[in-house]
Amino acid sequence: FLLRLFPLREHGMNWRAKPLTQQEIEAFKKSEEVMERFIRAYQLMLRFYGIILTNQETGELKRAENWTERFQNLNRFSHNNLRITRILKCLGEMGYEHYQVHLVKFFLTETLVKETLPNVKRSALDYFLFTIRSKQKRRELVHYAWQHYKPQGSFVWGPHDKLLKYR
Repeated sequence: FLLRLFPLREHGMNWRAKPLTQQEIEAFKKSEEVMERFIRAYQLMLRFYGIILTNQETGELKRAENWTERFQNLNRFSHNNLRITRILKCLGEMGYEHYQVHLVKFFLTETLVKETLPNVKRSALDYFLFTIRSKQKRRELVHYAWQHYKPQGSFVWGPHDKLLKYR
């Protein structure tokens, strides 16, 4: 199901699934219908995780009304983290890098600031962060994570001397 909704140019857990080609990605991007379906699939998965896409232009997100129940599911079942990583990578492939940034920041906020998703924290830091294609946006998010990580001295996802100087 997720493979068809969020295909990648790399092999995933299902080795029988053929990776996308760059030509296929370009063809998808040119089809308004395919891209509309892609956004609907993204919204469907977000709702499953207890998240709502509040602005389709910017990619801004917020918690859904059922977030407590859905976050319990996220905390309980770590296989969701692989799916989220796949979705993030696919967002990048399909030209929705700005959606990636909002989704990663959402998870960093929920794990590090609000502490509602403790069992997602490691995946957010080890995997979600590094799906961000833009070096600048990735740096911003690493800095954001470092600012909120406790204890800050144990943060291993970026050099502390550079994080201290980051503006």
